[in-house]
Amino acid sequence: MKKDDQEILKEVQKNTGMALKAIDTISEKVHNDELSHELSKERLLYSVIQNKATDKLQAEKAEEYHKSAMEDMMLGGAIHMNTLTNCSTGKLAELMIQGSNRGLTSMWKSINHHKDFCNTSMEIAKELMDFEEKCINRLKQFL
Repeated sequence: MKKDDQEILKEVQKNTGMALKAIDTISEKVHNDELSHELSKERLLYSVIQNKATDKLQAEKAEEYHKSAMEDMMLGGAIHMNTLTNCSTGKLAELMIQGSNRGLTSMWKSINHHKDFCNTSMEIAKELMDFEEKCINRLKQFL
């Protein structure tokens, strides 16, 4: 496996891991059934995409992304701080949209920085990016 493929797939793992952590943290605060259902669907699809990246890296015996406890703690803390005074459905949707936008930006950076990739890693990255764009569009109704 080329180094650029590995880096793109590790970025997919990182972004999907952060999305899953954000969904888990935000789900505890959701009081709207429709948003709760939307986040459950998103969680499932983020997991599927993460598993594709992980399976590809493992099949090639390549190094995987390993998140740190500090990253998890910082993400969870940021969500709790941002919802301390406002835990409305709109605010929770806004936080998810912001996270998806950051994920898209980091994926584009990774793709632009690692240009020597094969189709498989790019397909997985594009699947994540397309999914995040769709999530943003679906979450806009909750603003």
